[in-house]
Amino acid sequence: MIRVCDGTACHVKGSKAVAEALRVELGLDGKRKTTSDLLFTLETVSCLGACGLAPVMVINEEVHGLIDPKAAVGFVKAIREKEAANGGD
Repeated sequence: MIRVCDGTACHVKGSKAVAEALRVELGLDGKRKTTSDLLFTLETVSCLGACGLAPVMVINEEVHGLIDPKAAVGFVKAIREKEAANGGD
């Protein structure tokens, strides 16, 4: 589960670009929020309560602050690599 904050502070600091980069990387379009392999679900939320770290995203329960699109995509790629190494477990 990936949640990208789009509250005021995050929005002003570029969270929309982060969410869009993740949508492209995950191959999500329209109303589809979950990847076909069911590994990722992407949501945009109104506030994660970490405005001082804006823009913020949470992967499962791990908070990532001061994130940019490249870093967000990097996290996704790292998770995919870990899953592939573990045989998809």
